[in-house]
Amino acid sequence: MTFDPKTLRQWWPKPSVMRPIVILGAGSIVGDAHLPAYRKAGFPVAGLFDPNLQKAQALASQWDIRAFATQSEALAVEGAIFDLATPPGAHAAVLSALPRGSFALIQKPMGGDLDEATEILNVCRERGIEAAVNFQLRFAPMMLALYDAVEKGHLGDVVDFDALLALATPWGLWPFLKGLPRIEIAMHSIHYFDFIRGLLGNPLGVHAKTLGHPNHDVAQTRTAAILDYGDRVRCVLSVNHDHDFGRKFQACEFRISGTKGAAYIKLGVNLDYPRGEPDELWIRPADGRDWVEVKLEGAWFPDAFINRMANLQRFASGEDQTLVGSVEDAWQTMALVEAAYQSSAMPATPVAALPKG
Repeated sequence: MTFDPKTLRQWWPKPSVMRPIVILGAGSIVGDAHLPAYRKAGFPVAGLFDPNLQKAQALASQWDIRAFATQSEALAVEGAIFDLATPPGAHAAVLSALPRGSFALIQKPMGGDLDEATEILNVCRERGIEAAVNFQLRFAPMMLALYDAVEKGHLGDVVDFDALLALATPWGLWPFLKGLPRIEIAMHSIHYFDFIRGLLGNPLGVHAKTLGHPNHDVAQTRTAAILDYGDRVRCVLSVNHDHDFGRKFQACEFRISGTKGAAYIKLGVNLDYPRGEPDELWIRPADGRDWVEVKLEGAWFPDAFINRMANLQRFASGEDQTLVGSVEDAWQTMALVEAAYQSSAMPATPVAALPKG
């Protein structure tokens, strides 16, 4: 098959009928990603609610939208899609208050741990809520194009996946993280775990070590992980958020190798965060050509949020038959995260001492 980068999918089709969006929460992610994405896409936002009314009003005024005075007012919007930009520990309670049969988008992670994820899943099942979790990396233009290239056979069978992050992440931008027992995998690399599941399916197991750094008190900022896909596929992640020695040798990249071709992805938003750099996607296709750059039409932030919401809107209208990243599927990502933390807590196998001569 001849490779034409212009034919690769980068956007999810828009819904023919758009439901109003009610945002629950007024944190930084709402102003940085949700609202910019929805305005760019033309999705109607009915308003937002936050228990801190002053905070909600300040953000709403910036975007010329309504700030609901009470949660009851917000939940009364007819035909709404509820966008839960709430802390992980609050998801289950908010979902329990939604009208039965609602459609919802839940901010990642799906609870603080697997027990909370199970509670969220059960609430959605019991109340008939069709919900997706906002693991939106799958929906970034570069990732939709990569998935498309793989599905069309331009790489052959994927046999190697390498994630390399060596960068400086400004954890102080998120004060709510202070004191949390689980940070790096639960709040960051969870995106990569979920993306890999979308590409390769569920692994057989995981070997992981996640740890902090002596220069600060964030629980974990460095992770090494191997996802076990048997004897054919090698999948490795090396994540270091403490490579704070200048931009020159920093990296945030994936290398995906197949039996016939390969792909390289640069995740630019994480470099010099929050300003970021452009994303990049390069493919060396199975047709024998050298590396070809795929000209990207958008970026992870905010465009992945557009595509994520488009799928949910289309699922709600019946135009999409599959809700990508549904709570049923996202629970599997949370199970993988839980297994990684359990692996990290296990003692390492000691190296045998040399026999005495």
